[in-house]
Amino acid sequence: MSSRGSTFAAFGTAVALLTLTACGAAASSDTASSPGNAIPAAATSGPDVGAPPGAKVLGRPAVGESFKLTIDSANEARPHAFDITVEDVTCGEPLDPKVLAHAAESVGDPTQNPMPEGGKQFCVVAMDVLNVGKSEANWFVGDAVTVNVDDTAYSQSQTDAAYASDYADYWSDQGESGPTYGLNPGSRGPAHAIFQIPEAEEPTTLWFASSTWLEGPTGPEPGYLVQLDPAS
Repeated sequence: MSSRGSTFAAFGTAVALLTLTACGAAASSDTASSPGNAIPAAATSGPDVGAPPGAKVLGRPAVGESFKLTIDSANEARPHAFDITVEDVTCGEPLDPKVLAHAAESVGDPTQNPMPEGGKQFCVVAMDVLNVGKSEANWFVGDAVTVNVDDTAYSQSQTDAAYASDYADYWSDQGESGPTYGLNPGSRGPAHAIFQIPEAEEPTTLWFASSTWLEGPTGPEPGYLVQLDPAS
């Protein structure tokens, strides 16, 4: 800036040329720059916001679109494989009263009405899971799935996982066993996950790691970033 000021003072005729040159350089710089260069896409912006930083995104399905999770098993020749479809994500509502009544009845207790943590809301994720592998296999949400509000990821707590287990028990007793209890090849069943996010927020994506953990010994596991419609 100081060198340009002295140029203005000494060479009035050259000002226009210098100004045009500077503006052209600035325009070129602006064109070359992009949000992806300034901010890591997996952190705060871009198509992969919500994925763990550094994780390979295998796909970006929408609600209602299936995706294939392949998970290593003890039998390397027969890895566990599932087609998973997120059918619905419901936030801000109480947990299913039928599920709660069934859980209470199974242990002889009065029906409870669990509440989320202060300032938070429940988000219930309903899924359809099909075993497309070559052997009977179980699949759990566990530590492999998060619900995301932009770049903030929320996992199931132990309490949330217990509620999800109540859903699995209920549907199993309705004759629709899900992957929690194991599915044979070609068999399908429902699965549910329970999360808690701040009351004022809406989830934007779900991350499904193609593993039993979000992160392995060498870094984040690859996975799918399910896109949620905020209006749904």
